[in-house]
Amino acid sequence: MSNSSPLSLPKTGLPGLVENWRSDLLSGFLVFLIALPLCLGIAMASGFPPMGGIITAIIGGLVVSRINGSFVTINGPAAGLIVVIVDAVQALGQGDAMAGYRYTLAAIVIASALQVLLGIFKAGKLSAFFPSSVVHGMLAAIGIIIMAKQIHTLLGVKPEAKSLLGVIAEVPHSIINMNPEVAFIGLCGLALLIAWALIKQPILKMIPAPLLVVLMGLGLGQYFDLDHIHQYLFLPDAEILPHHEFTVGPSFLVAVPENFLAGFYFPDFSKIADHEFWISVVTIWLVGSLESLLSASAVDKLDPYRRNSNLNRDLTAVGIGNMIAGMIGGLPMIAEIVRSSANINNGAKTAWANFFHGAFLLIFVALFPKLIHEIPLTSLAALLVFTGFRLASPKEFAKTLAVGVDNFAVFVITIIGVLATDLLIGVAIGIVLELLIHVSRGLKLSNAFTMAYHVNQTDENTYHLEVSGAAVFSNFITLKSLLADFPEHKTVIFDLTEAELIDHTVMEFIHHYCDEYNHNGGRCEIVGLDDHHSYSEHHLAARRKLDN
Repeated sequence: MSNSSPLSLPKTGLPGLVENWRSDLLSGFLVFLIALPLCLGIAMASGFPPMGGIITAIIGGLVVSRINGSFVTINGPAAGLIVVIVDAVQALGQGDAMAGYRYTLAAIVIASALQVLLGIFKAGKLSAFFPSSVVHGMLAAIGIIIMAKQIHTLLGVKPEAKSLLGVIAEVPHSIINMNPEVAFIGLCGLALLIAWALIKQPILKMIPAPLLVVLMGLGLGQYFDLDHIHQYLFLPDAEILPHHEFTVGPSFLVAVPENFLAGFYFPDFSKIADHEFWISVVTIWLVGSLESLLSASAVDKLDPYRRNSNLNRDLTAVGIGNMIAGMIGGLPMIAEIVRSSANINNGAKTAWANFFHGAFLLIFVALFPKLIHEIPLTSLAALLVFTGFRLASPKEFAKTLAVGVDNFAVFVITIIGVLATDLLIGVAIGIVLELLIHVSRGLKLSNAFTMAYHVNQTDENTYHLEVSGAAVFSNFITLKSLLADFPEHKTVIFDLTEAELIDHTVMEFIHHYCDEYNHNGGRCEIVGLDDHHSYSEHHLAARRKLDN
């Protein structure tokens, strides 16, 4: 009996628009309400003008949605790229924020061209090369960095430190010297986000929490008269807050041009021969491509129709969108998972929802720029602090530890590596540590990048896939490519009897593949693990074959 989904697949293209425009239009509008404040906050945290995030989301909706290989993803700027972009702006600008911004736009354009080439040469499978623990460690480190930097903005204080560790160390100083009115707006927004996350009532959950934070910020901003520069006295216990006089004004509000076209800026390629420029290009290229591929794959798992994105086409489309964005002043985009998840929950059926979300953004910023100017920066900082916390929450640490101490060690070392150095070096440290752990468990270096497997078709509908030797993150790209084109509605048996070593990344992939294959009407099972030692009680833990 087939256990395939009873839902009939929505049409795509113009027929899909005709058939599903009501649900896609509504979802696009609701996602627009979420995207607007996030795009502004991400742009400013990245060292870009606020319009840089809006430009990217508009292109992601109006352009990328028409050429990508996914169905319900929302393309736009993401918090995970903040660290990459702000580092590029600071490194290339060397103190000149506008120059750094324009140099970074040039780096985005070149990184985007490389991203397009990845898609054209069908390199979407390369995301498999990064171990799960390293990817999760990278994202957690990004979350910590976002929180550390944005908490100062939330409190209305500008840190003096230039280094990341210095900014983190300065958090207690900012708490003591917070601007009370500004901090009150930000902390109220943060409290609202936390409360909204705990609410289970489905009708209330339909109201986007970021919209409520912005509306509350607009009201409190008017109450505290942030439109005009003025000083006020705050008289708490002098031992706690010794400074009583504070200043507020338009510098605590979002600054946007009244004319939408005035928000366009163009790249400066004059640093193309510099070493720092190419470091920025490679970092934007690798991190952006990896995040987009991982997010698109994650969104596929949320899609109620269980449709699988064409990741190579999606990567090409995102690369084209990023190239356009970089040419006119925008941030790089990815398939953004939070907005995509909201899109699915709102009932979106096709990529037209992404198109409508971009159209609503364009209409709003063209007609109501003065309303955007009234949004307090501290409200946007609250959104980003909350986003950073979700990336690096205690739950992420607990989930990683549950898989195994080895997995947790790689996760933590990757975080420390990223915080102490930068993203690329931190990720490289995590990958090297993962390989060293595998070598200590018997992995031969000659097998580190080649996997031995054999496919046997025992009858017309049954495929027996035998894996031998090592099956680890660094060598299973060929197997992943084979399975991507495997026939559906058959019986597939993974025989791991002769596999000497299987790591968590491969275990996770095979289990997810079996779940998807079974859901789509086929039959897939894993055999041959009885003689393997598991490194933890978790069903996805790494395993090693016991010596006979």
